[in-house]
Amino acid sequence: MELIIFTNTMKKIIQMSQKDQPTGMKRRAFLQTGAKLAASTVFLSFGARHIIAWNRQALASSIPEFVLNNGIKMPALGFGTHSLSGAACIRSVSEAISVGFRLIDTATIYGNEEAVGQGIVQSGIKRESLFITSKLWVADSGYENTKKAFETSLKKLGLEYLDLYLIHRPRGDVKGSWKAMEALYKEGKIRAIGLSNFEPEQIEELLAESSVKPAVNQIETHIFFQQESSHEYLKKKEIQMEAWSPFAAGRNGIFNNPTLAEIGKKHHKSNAQVCLRWHYQRGIIAIPRSSQKAHMIENLSIFDFELDQDDMKKIATLDLKTTQFPEWS
Repeated sequence: MELIIFTNTMKKIIQMSQKDQPTGMKRRAFLQTGAKLAASTVFLSFGARHIIAWNRQALASSIPEFVLNNGIKMPALGFGTHSLSGAACIRSVSEAISVGFRLIDTATIYGNEEAVGQGIVQSGIKRESLFITSKLWVADSGYENTKKAFETSLKKLGLEYLDLYLIHRPRGDVKGSWKAMEALYKEGKIRAIGLSNFEPEQIEELLAESSVKPAVNQIETHIFFQQESSHEYLKKKEIQMEAWSPFAAGRNGIFNNPTLAEIGKKHHKSNAQVCLRWHYQRGIIAIPRSSQKAHMIENLSIFDFELDQDDMKKIATLDLKTTQFPEWS
């Protein structure tokens, strides 16, 4: 009986997504309605709850992985924590992991590493099942400062190692910082090291004096700033491209964009899901952020459809070829 109730509820949510979302219902309204339907099943017995738990585990296991240039595997989709803090951050990280995310991204400058660490503990998931990224801020650049900053991040996160550590911006003593990160990498304290917001010319300058090639470059990229030249450069250099703010922080009406809505209608998916699938099909890791569990689940549900060539061509026309975050340049 419980299984029938659960199945019927999920069918209602799916039917609603296929009927209402493509016609222009805003993402938040759609998901809030779906959440109300899902909430009606709170009385389910342990057996049905076990099914829900199994489904979340299935979401986690369904996330593909990209192999970095040093051989380690990194989830193709992760959870960003920029602007999350305090109790909301703890809850969001724990919930993100509970619904299936395994890649969690933070940074020193976010000021939330302690909360992220508490969220990890609260999730109850084993450390080795997770892929945790943090970033070195400009004020901590230089060889000795980088080592100190890294240890501080580890302590705040409550971890013994990081899966990925990035230089957040190409400023300050970048070469000194990279030498320190190379040493930490060789000591086994970081599984992979990389960069964030670096242009090809800046990467070339770093490569000239490096013994370890950057594994990742995390940069601004989304449908309004598609970064084709950087994408091609990074593929050629075998450096994994990662997108921060893959939804452009909701700017330019991305969640109501008619081109994305048309594509989404064809695949019974939301604008957000079309965006994330577009990143995945380009071989780019994306780290969307949300404090809403329904959004988290939606963001994970992108591996059961494929954008065709016509879809990709239509999305290519949305490229404005310039940053949508001039205040961060």
